Amino acid sequence: MVEAQEEKNELQLPKKGWYVIHTYSGYENKVSANLERKIHSLGMEDKIFRVIIPMENEVEITKDGQKRTVARKVFPGYVLVEMVVDDRTWYVVRNTPGVTGFVGSDNKQPVPLSEEEVERIMRSMGVEGGLHPKIDFQLQQAVRLKSGPMAEQIGIIAEINEERGKLKVLVDMFGRETPVEIDFTQVEEID
Repeated sequence: MVEAQEEKNELQLPKKGWYVIHTYSGYENKVSANLERKIHSLGMEDKIFRVIIPMENEVEITKDGQKRTVARKVFPGYVLVEMVVDDRTWYVVRNTPGVTGFVGSDNKQPVPLSEEEVERIMRSMGVEGGLHPKIDFQLQQAVRLKSGPMAEQIGIIAEINEERGKLKVLVDMFGRETPVEIDFTQVEEID
């Protein structure tokens, strides 16, 4: 009887998945930053793991004939969130400013992306192996933040969390080193 109850409890555990949230047009970066702040302030790192704006690099030729690489949003108006869905996480994400709702859901139960869809999106972003980004970063390395509220800032890597796909970067803010937690895909090496 006890074993049957334990099996039943295991089956009812919510499963981690990738979900797509719809945002107001042009608000993807703000939504991502707001959601990251909410996750951190509410201590929900164990339920909401990653927030990603699908981006890919394109080579653009400027008016003076120079080539430059530009990051473009793959799905404008959408943000991916890796999370365990329960009433609290659903409420936190759904009530983040700029979020209009989950894609492919009824009012209460969002539908996760399939593993194939996640793999394809991650590969298009240049993330090797789909779910785990290729990590060429080292502690104390200088990097430039590519997106978020501190875009174009330069900082030093203080911590690498491969499991969550996050870096803790120390950025100079008002003469003080301030730690910023950011996704691997949101930083670039300084040449």
